[in-house]
Amino acid sequence: MIDFKIEERIATVIFNRPEAMNALNSEMLEALEEVVDRIEREDVRAIIFTGAGKAFIAGADTKEMENLRGMEVAKFSKKGQDLFRRIETMSIPTIAVINGYAFGGGVEFALACDIRIASEKAKMAFPEVSLGITPGFSGTQRLPRLIGRMNAMYMLLTGDTIDAHKAKEFGLVLEVAAPEDLMDRAMALAKSIVKNSKTAVAMAKEMVDRGLDMTLDGGIALENAMNATIFGTPDQIEGMAAFREKRSARFE
Repeated sequence: MIDFKIEERIATVIFNRPEAMNALNSEMLEALEEVVDRIEREDVRAIIFTGAGKAFIAGADTKEMENLRGMEVAKFSKKGQDLFRRIETMSIPTIAVINGYAFGGGVEFALACDIRIASEKAKMAFPEVSLGITPGFSGTQRLPRLIGRMNAMYMLLTGDTIDAHKAKEFGLVLEVAAPEDLMDRAMALAKSIVKNSKTAVAMAKEMVDRGLDMTLDGGIALENAMNATIFGTPDQIEGMAAFREKRSARFE
């Protein structure tokens, strides 16, 4: 259901439920939570998420959701919201590799990742309104923050499907790659993160995540305070010594 491996401090997590286009049900969410638990116990410096088959994640599983009502819906949505938020706020950088269809909950999961890249064949949409429902995994909150109110309204209110190039135009993905090059590009991106200081990467990520919920002045003060704490750490000493000595830094 979810496969993962760790190589060179990079975890690759594969949603592997191709018979259901990797749709998210309660069992998939529980499996994902277990994988995240295991990864956090390892020396992992970056995580790549992708899907098996033709889909990244084709949304939440409508077969499970169709007969839910009231608090049952709230409980299911809260489970996904909490897990996605946990992944979003991890100290480990995350990369969503959108290899194919990403609808509804699939886009919502990708939005919780730090960086998104997409295959030329990828298709993305929020089709919930066509089903008489609305997004339930925080898509209405993350999407406008990322791509602006007007573009978000277009996607959320029409349910139209966009291709990878339109997603890049909107700022939904960083780049678009040929299907055969997609994972190589993702791995290169992950390696460019892993070679850096774990402490500095985690701190920069936290500064951005926390600062986005603050005023600009508050965010600047946060940056100043956090930046001061990194000086004198082993990574700062090694990084600046390596720069002075014109060599590659050897971070632990």
